[in-house]
Amino acid sequence: MTRLLVECTHVFKHPKINSGIQRVVRNVVNQLPASASGVECMPVVVLKGKLYRVLRLAPLDSPLFNAIVEFGGRLERLAHRFWQLHQRLDNRYRSKLVRRVLYVGYRLGAFAAFGLPLRLIERINQYQLPQRCTPLQHQPGDQLVLLDSSWHSDFFAHAEQLKRDGVGIVAVIYDLIPLTHPHFYDTRLVEVFSEWFDWITRTADGYMAISATVRDQVRDELQRRIGAATTEQRWFDFFHLGSELDLHNADATVEPRLQRLFATPEPVLLMVSTIEPRKNHPYLLDAFERAWAAGSTARLCIAGRIGWKCDALLARVRNHPELNRRLFMFNDLSDTSLEHAYAHASALVFPSFVEGFGLPLVEAMQRGLPAMGSDIAVFREIGGEFMAYFDLNDAQSLADLINAFERSGQFPAARDVTEWRWIGWREASVQLTERTARNVLEAPATQAKQHAHCP
Repeated sequence: MTRLLVECTHVFKHPKINSGIQRVVRNVVNQLPASASGVECMPVVVLKGKLYRVLRLAPLDSPLFNAIVEFGGRLERLAHRFWQLHQRLDNRYRSKLVRRVLYVGYRLGAFAAFGLPLRLIERINQYQLPQRCTPLQHQPGDQLVLLDSSWHSDFFAHAEQLKRDGVGIVAVIYDLIPLTHPHFYDTRLVEVFSEWFDWITRTADGYMAISATVRDQVRDELQRRIGAATTEQRWFDFFHLGSELDLHNADATVEPRLQRLFATPEPVLLMVSTIEPRKNHPYLLDAFERAWAAGSTARLCIAGRIGWKCDALLARVRNHPELNRRLFMFNDLSDTSLEHAYAHASALVFPSFVEGFGLPLVEAMQRGLPAMGSDIAVFREIGGEFMAYFDLNDAQSLADLINAFERSGQFPAARDVTEWRWIGWREASVQLTERTARNVLEAPATQAKQHAHCP
């Protein structure tokens, strides 16, 4: 009997994190159908090497527990920033002795400042577990769908044991950017992702990407690594993501500074993303500076949490002569404030070098907000003729779009965004489960048996 066990361990353990993958996992799991193509579907987590069925993804609605979870999330973010600081210092020095001293100092500091408190918080959270999940016994024929960011997890050995017991492994692939563009990331993240993809290459029976573009990239990468014949024994498919901001609360307060920005008549172009190198914010500033020099009164609103390798960009924004005049930045907007921004902006602008999907594009266009994006394959897949595209090799091409839009009042896309249609998270969850179930059920029995006994 086949069951789809949709894994969501990282989000289960860190429910307050709301970046791209976490948003996808939370929404897909919360909208998960009970069955797809006659196959039972259920969310699961792997905790300390054991499999649990999720009864409740979010923590219990207790002020004390919520405060503990929120504090734990903040502490983990601080721990991550402490790690980023260590990475920057480690990259700065070449002396083995200095780097060794830095490493020892980092380990001692991380353990004292973060390790002990986080372990205490984990023990407190254990009291909620019986009400949030229940032990689950796996069965031969089950399919473990790795929806969450499993490169952060330590359950590889357990997943391999499940495979030896006849459980199939399905890897959900968001992108291959740490492999194809490693210079956009810290060295350690690239190493972790590479190790994870090596493991997925050896272990997974099938691959579900979040776009057709990524599906084709994954197939090509496997052919390069393991050859065409072995790759043909695996299956490849994709599903698309939804767009609703599930943490939006109509009764919550919109950020006052954001409200003031949209209270004036000049157009506002919105950029939504984590601030990190591949999002290409410097290009965005270059283009707007050219547009402003040509007389544009449009304002640029950058919304997104601070990521990595962005010190120079942040310094440029904070020292910019147009800051809080025609240039605005928000690093901690709630979904309620983000919904307000989508509703009142004139257009979204998204100059990424590379993406696996481009969730802000869908969030904007689904709300009737037109989008300008870099001319890359996945944006063409999503936006088609409803988007306006610019050349990443020429900032003037975006400046020209901005000026033309402002002068004419007509958005420079071939088709009107009001005619564009997209799926919601319910449909996205159904796509994932139905296409996975179809591929699993159609796989030859001999192939499934062979994979179940792979070492």
